Amino acid sequence: MKVIFGTDPIKYPLTGIGRYTYELAKGLQSHEGSEITELLFLQGRHISQIIPSASETAPGITGLKRMVQRSKLASELYRITSPWLKTQALRPYPQHIYHGPNFYLPPKVDNCVATFHDLSVFSFPECHPAERVRYMHKELSLTLRRAKVLITDSEFTRQELAKYFNYPLSKIVTASLASSGDFFPRDEEKINLALKSLHLSAGQYSLFAGSIEPRKNIKTLLDAYQQLPMPLRQRYPLVICGFKGWDSESLHKRFKHAEQEGWLRYLGYTRSDQLPWLFAGAMTFIFPSLYEGFGLPVLEAMSSGVPVVCSNSSSLPEVVGTSALMHDPLDVDGFTSSIRMSIEDADWRKMAISSGLKRTKLFSWQRCAQETINAYNQV
Repeated sequence: MKVIFGTDPIKYPLTGIGRYTYELAKGLQSHEGSEITELLFLQGRHISQIIPSASETAPGITGLKRMVQRSKLASELYRITSPWLKTQALRPYPQHIYHGPNFYLPPKVDNCVATFHDLSVFSFPECHPAERVRYMHKELSLTLRRAKVLITDSEFTRQELAKYFNYPLSKIVTASLASSGDFFPRDEEKINLALKSLHLSAGQYSLFAGSIEPRKNIKTLLDAYQQLPMPLRQRYPLVICGFKGWDSESLHKRFKHAEQEGWLRYLGYTRSDQLPWLFAGAMTFIFPSLYEGFGLPVLEAMSSGVPVVCSNSSSLPEVVGTSALMHDPLDVDGFTSSIRMSIEDADWRKMAISSGLKRTKLFSWQRCAQETINAYNQV
């Protein structure tokens, strides 16, 4: 079969969907020559044989681009015209399957597949800007009509998608994500050397990684951590890394206050070459998210040999199995108790690390690529 894979999400900042797109593109490329006889990549409206790479710094914004971003009319015109530009780019390739890895599909493309990562704009619309909710409601309804097959990151999202839209399960394929090969247990001395510039040491901090936005439920994380005894908090400060997202001003104020008290470090967006070291050096990984289509950071933590405390919402139980301590996302006291246990209980830590490493072997990008190819075969 011949495939054109969309790579627009591979850009700065490289968030979860961007990393999914990059890893899956590499996985599909390694399958080329077997079931896939030709693999091309669509970036913007340009098709090539090369997987793009994401910049580690914010790109410069020209005066024209800045004007477009600030103008509602210009932004709306871009949203209307961009899908049609992709349609024009794909027109010379009628025998190819087009895969949109980030919800959206251009119009009038016969053989197409889309990945639905989650339904949070429907399940938790209050966790998104109203403009994004309106736009995605409209565009995702078009995707449902355009796609021959849909792909989800988890069985949870597959079932939710089918139920919410009364969509046939037979047309939805689960292709579970995986952690990058860069995430694995590392030598303490090497971790300390890699984290020296961040003034962090292995086993001396707890970690949260993710965009700073309402869906990640960072308020519960802060409330729970703040209930730990001050000496414990200061010995194992909470390190938060992630790009500043929507509606996060109040959280950043709390970050500054906690930093002044000596029990929190906010690193902002962390480079992809530093992230695996940051994970491997953590004493525990905490992820109280309200809703996840998969929850890649918890898998990356387990792959790094780090115990996990997370919420029991949405797809997270499917990812961690019995390897993590889980609580209702709003159970502040429960999180406080489990965070303390994950730091102080040596026996549980040993069990959680061993169990987590075994659990991660169930997930691989090669498996994700093969399950994605199974979806293409349906087309």
